[in-house]
Amino acid sequence: MDEFSPRARRRSALLTWQHIASLPPSLPVVYCGGFNTQKESTTGRFLLGRSREHGVVGDMRDAWPSARVRRNASLIWTYHGFKGDKQGALEFLKLIFRAFCLCWDRQTQDLHVDWILFRGRSLIPVLSEVVNDNVDGSYPSSHYPIFAEFLLPRTVRPLEPPTHTQEEE
Repeated sequence: MDEFSPRARRRSALLTWQHIASLPPSLPVVYCGGFNTQKESTTGRFLLGRSREHGVVGDMRDAWPSARVRRNASLIWTYHGFKGDKQGALEFLKLIFRAFCLCWDRQTQDLHVDWILFRGRSLIPVLSEVVNDNVDGSYPSSHYPIFAEFLLPRTVRPLEPPTHTQEEE
């Protein structure tokens, strides 16, 4: 979502949610990416069903706190500006302040701006991880990606690959 404009992020969330809401309710949905805002923002609260936007309320769930196992939980934010854990003194103080604030507000479990949201009772997040891989201190992105594994119900079957007939070849 847009990096600078909260209004653009809210509109993007609403447009995306309208598409998700048009899908059959029984269809599991995974919605992930760089949202460029925290989950306690207007955009996050809307998608997670805690606020209303244009008369609509989302009903997504966040894989991070829902997962049975979380890896790299100490990385409470996912934006790092290609610096990884080598933040300057000012960034370190901001991190300490934010972590202190999190102690007071248990509703806010992280400062991630990258999320994996999901909808559907059949999806069960079993693992979620903040991936901080790098090669000699070089990172492929200014954000740490989020990874999640979901347990799928037995009724979900992989699609069979299309078979080719001799006439098509």
